[in-house]
Amino acid sequence: MRHVGIMIRRLIATCLALGALFATPVQANAPPGMLEARILPGWRMADGRHMAAIHITLKDGWKTYWRAPGDAGIPPAFDWRGSRNLDGTAITWPAPRRIDQGGLLTFGYHDAVTLPLTVTPSRTGRPVRLEGVLEMGVCKDICVPVRLTVAADLPRDVTRPDPRIVAALAERPLSAGEAGVSRVSCRLRPIEDGLGLVAEITMPSAGGDELAVIETADPRVWVARTTAMRQGPRLIAETELVHVEGRSFMLDRSGLRITVLGRDHAVDIRGCASSG
Repeated sequence: MRHVGIMIRRLIATCLALGALFATPVQANAPPGMLEARILPGWRMADGRHMAAIHITLKDGWKTYWRAPGDAGIPPAFDWRGSRNLDGTAITWPAPRRIDQGGLLTFGYHDAVTLPLTVTPSRTGRPVRLEGVLEMGVCKDICVPVRLTVAADLPRDVTRPDPRIVAALAERPLSAGEAGVSRVSCRLRPIEDGLGLVAEITMPSAGGDELAVIETADPRVWVARTTAMRQGPRLIAETELVHVEGRSFMLDRSGLRITVLGRDHAVDIRGCASSG
């Protein structure tokens, strides 16, 4: 089938680009000097939650990936089961950079990145021990999967914000409201083995050649590279969705997430209503 063929070719391209990754055993620790990761302990907020961050420093020339890595790459994954007094965590992702690698379009970070982490304690007012395993891919001429352990005690009596985390929070994409998005609608059509999707977003330009990255709430739904073009006040983004098991699926429109990346800023749009 045509679209499955497209998906297979894209996956093959990804594997070729990351051949060294799959040929290399997962590292128990990062090779010396390649990267470092540590927790910035942050501060306790007035609502009882805690603002911390993961700071990742990469060796010159190396990069790592955003939560939606694009045509190739693997996003960071976190396992916090070693923590104490932890009810949940939420990452605020800084807007990624566009990275072209051998004809593949990926999204990620060079040199260093700080990932703000909103921590919800199980018991408000008690100490929190944040301890977890970080798995991520880092690439230069080759790609290497790394596995790191990070840990820190989060101070319950510190309320002064850490300027490094504040700066990282400022690098997040704008919300739809902040960016002046006035309308978002999606039109679906059946294709041979999935769904075609066209999103129409009425919003001021984010600057330069805008890119759109579309994510679904279901990790089993593969999203092709999105094309985007301006038609006056509207940004038109088009892609194709295919289930990785090759079967039919229902699309949760409320779970769609569209990130518009422009020269001046990025925009994070949640949900996409039917265009009727």
